Amino acid sequence: MNTLLSGPTSAPAPARNSAHPPAPPITASEWLNTPRPLTLADFRGRVVALEFFQMLCPGCVAHGLPQAQEIQRTFDPKLVAVVGVHSVFEHHAVMTPDALRVFTHEYGLTFPIAIDRPANDSAPIPLTMRAYGLQGTPSLILIDKTGRLRAHHFGAVSSLQLGAEIGRLLAEPAAA
Repeated sequence: MNTLLSGPTSAPAPARNSAHPPAPPITASEWLNTPRPLTLADFRGRVVALEFFQMLCPGCVAHGLPQAQEIQRTFDPKLVAVVGVHSVFEHHAVMTPDALRVFTHEYGLTFPIAIDRPANDSAPIPLTMRAYGLQGTPSLILIDKTGRLRAHHFGAVSSLQLGAEIGRLLAEPAAA
């Protein structure tokens, strides 16, 4: 299932910052594969692909994470950033930060990964996942060079479609 924030079509709309809300911040309890905590502002001027996943999610392991790795291998990191967000909303006892470290190593994930902060209200949906209004994992969010939400894909998305969407966002001017 694909949900685009730019309307009912299958591609991001032309840049009109007033039509696209700013991306919510990533609220992480911890970061992997980076020497310091990151913010979306660190990626301003680049297209950002946020891959929301859970390590025990079959769709994430079979499709979402390999696609995130493919994006990272395909596009110049000065132009496109890939960030993983491990958003645990089930099986909390087994999907610990230590287990995620092993998983990250075993699957060769090299992009930065935020561990989504659990909600303080004992709700199962962690804070970043909640801020983005996600339905589950895998979910892929595209953020344009100005930090605005441009696309949301829930479940598997065609790599060809995703590459075209990223290409259109790269072709847009960095400044609004």
